Amino acid sequence: MCRLLAYLGPPLALEQILIKPPHSLLVQSYAPREMQEALLNADGFGLGWYHSQRMELPYIYKNTCPIWNDVNLPHLSRYVETGCVVGYVRSATPGLAVELGNCQPFTKGHLLLMHNGYIDQFRHTLRRPMRNLLSEKADEWVKGSTDSEYLYALVLTYLETMPLEAAIPQALHTIGALAAEPFCKFTATTIATTGDRLIACRYANFKILPSLYWLRDDPQYPDGVILASEPLFEGNWQCCPPQSCLIVEPDLDVTITPL
Repeated sequence: MCRLLAYLGPPLALEQILIKPPHSLLVQSYAPREMQEALLNADGFGLGWYHSQRMELPYIYKNTCPIWNDVNLPHLSRYVETGCVVGYVRSATPGLAVELGNCQPFTKGHLLLMHNGYIDQFRHTLRRPMRNLLSEKADEWVKGSTDSEYLYALVLTYLETMPLEAAIPQALHTIGALAAEPFCKFTATTIATTGDRLIACRYANFKILPSLYWLRDDPQYPDGVILASEPLFEGNWQCCPPQSCLIVEPDLDVTITPL
């Protein structure tokens, strides 16, 4: 299981949300508190952010080394300012290669997409059934070999006929149905953004769900919303309920609905 982070609000330096908090994403890479099926996140990391003043395609920075070993990141994070960023540290599912093509966040146009969780024995269970459901464009979009990327390829397939807030739940339900017979474990905490809103879901077909918390208008981050696999610091963090979808709108209104 991996650790995820997202922020939407007034522009800030990346280091303020990525590195400086006491239990930052950097700390969660080597000392996570709530991971249930792994010990640490040493199989790479990725960041995605949007320009704080112009409407542009998102920027991506990825590495296959542990986040604590990247000597460029502290300098980059002091320089870059953004009002929307997502971050991810990876604990690779056994059998899925540690390579840049498998690092998140994934991107398509203005979309940034992240997934924490897994499909059990993906290559031998659901990869082919899922690929058979992909549109031609979504199939061509896949560059790596992870269950996470195939999940989002299915989201992109549904996105051709429905909005993002419907496409993600539809993909989760479809995979859940595929995993029902014969049964294989499927768990997913997802975060997607277009730069002006966040959409997060928690879903699983068994008892273990990757954690996800949210926080709005903390004194340290006024007029901002943070999503994180684990709380970054002491505060009024709320747990996103299991089997639910959380949406943060551009005005920072937060709505939670059952999947």
